Amino acid sequence: MNGLEHLYQVVLSRKTHHEEGSYTGYLFEQGLDKILKKCGEEASEVIIAAKNKEHEPLVGEISDLLYHLTVLMVESGVTLADIDEELNKRSEKIGNLKQFHQTDKNS
Repeated sequence: MNGLEHLYQVVLSRKTHHEEGSYTGYLFEQGLDKILKKCGEEASEVIIAAKNKEHEPLVGEISDLLYHLTVLMVESGVTLADIDEELNKRSEKIGNLKQFHQTDKNS
């Protein structure tokens, strides 16, 4: 079992078996709005750490974001298998570079 699988299993168990003082349990008790707020905060912190080009803080912030996204996944009934399946589908696509809207900066 890799780190993400282990994390997912721990978070899943915290949803059904509340432990006293568990931050994960607290997030589930607070509900979706709190979980989403934390995901947004952590995403912002990842951006700042990346912008500052600081490796260790970036690793920490990405880990925090992955944790909160995992809580969101469990809360929403999304499994790692769902994500794996979607990523596999996307990796099969070739030549899927999206065309971006071109803006005439002279007008």
